[in-house]
Amino acid sequence: MLTCLVLVAAASLAGYVYVTVHASLPELSGQINVSGLHGRVSVVRDSSGVPQIYASDAHDLFLAEGYVEAQDRFWQMDVQRHISSGRLAEMFGPAEVQTDRIARTLGWYRVAQQELGMLSPQTTGYLSAFSAGVNTYLSSHSGADLSVEYPVLGFVAPGYHPGEWTPADSVSWLKVMAWDLNSSMGDQAARSVLSAQLPKGMAAELFAGYDYQNWPVITKASDSTAAGSKGTSQAAAPPSPMPSAADTVIAQADSMRQALVSVLGQTGTGIGSNSWVVAGSRTTTGKPLLENDPHLSPELPSVWYQIGLHCTTTGADCPFQVSGFTFAGMPGVVIGHNQDVAWGFTDLGVADSDLFVEKVSGDQYEYRGHEEEPITVRQEVIDVAGGKPQTLLVRSTIHGPLISDVMKMAKQVLALGAGPGKAPGGAGYAAALRWTALDPAATMDALFELDLAKDWPTFRNAAEHFASPVQNMVYADRQGNIGYQTPGRVPVRKAGDSTTPVPGWTGAYDWTGYIPFDRLPSELNPSQGFIVTANNAVVGPDYPYLITKDWGTGYRAARISQLIQQAPGKLDAAAMERITQDAYNANAASLVPALLRVPLTGEARAAQDLLRGWDYQQPADSAPAAYFNAVWRQLLNLVFTDRLKQAGLDPYTYPDGGGRWFQIVANLLTNPDDPWWSSVSTGTHGRDAVLRLAMVRADTELHKRLGGKPSDWRWGDLHTLTLQNPTLGTEGPAPLQWLLNSGPYPVGGGTDIVDANGWNPQQGYSVIWVPSMRMVVDLSNFDDSRWINLTGASGHPASDNYTDQTKLWLKGQTLAWPFSRDAVDRSAQHRLTLLPEQGKTS
Repeated sequence: MLTCLVLVAAASLAGYVYVTVHASLPELSGQINVSGLHGRVSVVRDSSGVPQIYASDAHDLFLAEGYVEAQDRFWQMDVQRHISSGRLAEMFGPAEVQTDRIARTLGWYRVAQQELGMLSPQTTGYLSAFSAGVNTYLSSHSGADLSVEYPVLGFVAPGYHPGEWTPADSVSWLKVMAWDLNSSMGDQAARSVLSAQLPKGMAAELFAGYDYQNWPVITKASDSTAAGSKGTSQAAAPPSPMPSAADTVIAQADSMRQALVSVLGQTGTGIGSNSWVVAGSRTTTGKPLLENDPHLSPELPSVWYQIGLHCTTTGADCPFQVSGFTFAGMPGVVIGHNQDVAWGFTDLGVADSDLFVEKVSGDQYEYRGHEEEPITVRQEVIDVAGGKPQTLLVRSTIHGPLISDVMKMAKQVLALGAGPGKAPGGAGYAAALRWTALDPAATMDALFELDLAKDWPTFRNAAEHFASPVQNMVYADRQGNIGYQTPGRVPVRKAGDSTTPVPGWTGAYDWTGYIPFDRLPSELNPSQGFIVTANNAVVGPDYPYLITKDWGTGYRAARISQLIQQAPGKLDAAAMERITQDAYNANAASLVPALLRVPLTGEARAAQDLLRGWDYQQPADSAPAAYFNAVWRQLLNLVFTDRLKQAGLDPYTYPDGGGRWFQIVANLLTNPDDPWWSSVSTGTHGRDAVLRLAMVRADTELHKRLGGKPSDWRWGDLHTLTLQNPTLGTEGPAPLQWLLNSGPYPVGGGTDIVDANGWNPQQGYSVIWVPSMRMVVDLSNFDDSRWINLTGASGHPASDNYTDQTKLWLKGQTLAWPFSRDAVDRSAQHRLTLLPEQGKTS
C-alpha cells in the first residue's frame, strides 16, 4: 500500500511539474485580440521561433513587439528591470539588498527617468506602444502562465506580482550594458593599488602600452585628420600625489564593482567583441559583407533577442523595415540591418569614467583647495521580500555619487568624517564616480535613428546621438560603401589621463565637456578595402584628444586582418563565418618557443613534446592546447598571483590571463633576470627555472584531472561552457537548476582569440564570456545573410526553442536569416494574427 501511495504521489508530482512547466508556453498560431491595436498585425515565426512582425503603422509594430517579447522572455525582462532599478530584493529577499544598494547608488534608473523627458515625441511614442504591448500580455497571464519561475518565486516572495512595464524599464537597461562594458574604473583602481604596493617599476611592467608597431589601428584619424584640429584636448597633469590613507576608499570603490559580477557576470577588462566589414572589391558579389560577434557573459536565455520589424507599406506613418538583435525588454533593433544599411558594434574601451577621491568632513567636502561644498544626500528605501525595508543614504559631490559609501552601512555614512582614511584636519576620504552614463542623454533616439538610417550621413547622425556606452560602429550599405564611426561622449579633462584615481578637492582634473562629434574618429571607404574592430586602438598616438591610455590589445584585430588579406580568393558569407571560428593563439606563438628551449626529463618531457610542431590552433579536441593553457595558468600563478597575494592585494589585481597578460609575459621573456621571474611561494628564480616549474606543475595537474597519456588530453575537457539561468538557475532547487540550465559543453578557442571563449586562470578553465551571437550581413542580398544566437528565441525551458541554437553555435554554424516577405513566408512554421479588440479597429 505504501509503495502504491508513493507511486501515486510521484505520478501526481510529475503531472504537476509537467503542467506547470508547459503552462507558460505562449500561443504562436491562430488569432488573439490585443488591446490597443489600431489594426491587424501578423507575427510569422520560423522553426527557430524567431518572430517577424508585420503591421500597418509604427504604433502597432512596437505594441506587437512588446507583446511578443513578453510572450518569449518576460521573466528575463522582469529580472533585468529589477536589476537596473535596484529592486532585486523585492523578488529574491535579503541576499540581494547589497546589489540593490549598488544599483541605487549608481542611479541607473533615476538617470533613465530623466532621459525620458529628453527623447523625441516619436521615440516616446514607440516606447509607450512597446510598454502597452507588454502590459496587455501581463493582463491575461500570471504565475505559471507567465513563466515557470514565478511559482517557485512564490516561496521566496509570497504575493509577488509583476508591476506594469514602463518606458523607463526599457531605457534603464542601456545603463546596465554600459556598466558591463566599463573597464576604466577597474583599471584605475588596480593601477593605483599596484603602484602603491609593488617595488618601483614593477607595477609599470603590468601596464604595457599599445604595440603600434605590430598591431593595427582602426582609423587613420590623427592631428591632421580630426576635422583640422590642432593641439591637445587637455593640459599636462599637475603633480597629484594620492595620500596613502585614500587607498582604502579606492579599494572599496572597486569592491563595489566586483560585487555586481554575481548578478551581471564578468564586466570590463576582457569583455570585448569582434566586428569587421569588407568592401565589394574583396567579395564574390561585389557588395560589402559585415560581421559582428559581441563577447559577453553567457546567460540562458541569451542577452540577445532576434526579431524582424516590418511595415506592410513603408511610409511616414510606418517607416520601418529592419531586422536583427535587440535586448529583451527593448523596442526596435540594436544591431542588424534595414533595407539600406547594416551596422555592428564592438566595445571601444573609452576612458569614460574617473574615480575622484574627495576630502569629506561631516556633510561637506573640500573643493578647489579651500571651498567647502555641501554634500548632496538622498534617501532611498529598499523593499525586501521576507524582511524589513532597508534605508539607503546616497551621498554625491560635484563629481558624482560617493560609491565607496555603498560598502558601508547607513549609520557609518552619516558618521562625521565617514571614511577609514583620514585627511588633515580630521576629514575623511571618499571615492566619487564621474561617468558619462550618469549624464542624461537621448541615446534611445539614436537606436531608432539607426533602424531608419538610409546612408552614411543618416547613419552618422544616429551615431552623434548615441551617448553611452561609447562603441566602435562599423557600417555598410547597398551602394557599396563601408565605414567606421566612434559615437558617444568622450570626456575632455582639464588634466590627467584617466589611468589612476585623481584628487577631487583641487578641481584640476574636472571634466570640461566632451570631444565634439565632428572630431571623433571616422572613416569611409578606406583604401585597403576592409575595416576591423576587435577592441584594438582606434587612433594612433598623434590623435589630438585623449580617448584612452588603456586600449585593448591588437591580437584579434591583427589575426582577422591577416585572414582577410591572405584569403585564397574573394570572400563570401561562408568565408566570413570561417574567420569567426579561427582559434589561433598568438600568446602560444610567442611563448612556446621559449618553453621548448627549456630541457625537461621524464614524464614531463612527454607533455612538453605536445608543443613541438603545434600550429597554435585551439579546437576543443586539441591536446597541445590543453597542456599549453595549463602551463599558462601555472605560470601566471607562479610569477604574478603568488607575489600579489604576498603583498596583501585583493583578487581583482590578479592576472585574468587576457591579452594584456600575453603582452606582459612576451615583454618579460626578453629579460631572463627581470624581478618578476621569481616565484615567492617556491623560491624559484630566473626565467627558465620558472618556465620549467610551470611545465612540470601543468603536467602533474593534467595527469590528475585528465589522466592517461598526454596525447589523450583534450582542451574541451577542461574548457567547458555551462549555460545558466542567472537567477533560479544558480540559487534555486536542484531540479529547477536541471530544468533551467544547460551544459557543460566542451568548447575551443580562448581569451583574446578570434573564437573568443574567454576564461580566467584564477577561476579555472570554465568559459566566462563568449561570442553571445554571430551575424554576417550580405549587402548584395539580405536573404543570404546568416545569424545565430547563443541559446534560442524562447525563455521557456519547455519550448523547443529554449536552447535549439546552442548546438549550431557550438559547431560554428549559423541559421538562414530571412528578410524579404517571400523568404519569411517560405520559412514560416507558425503564424499568429493579433487583432484589435472587437469594435476598436481604427
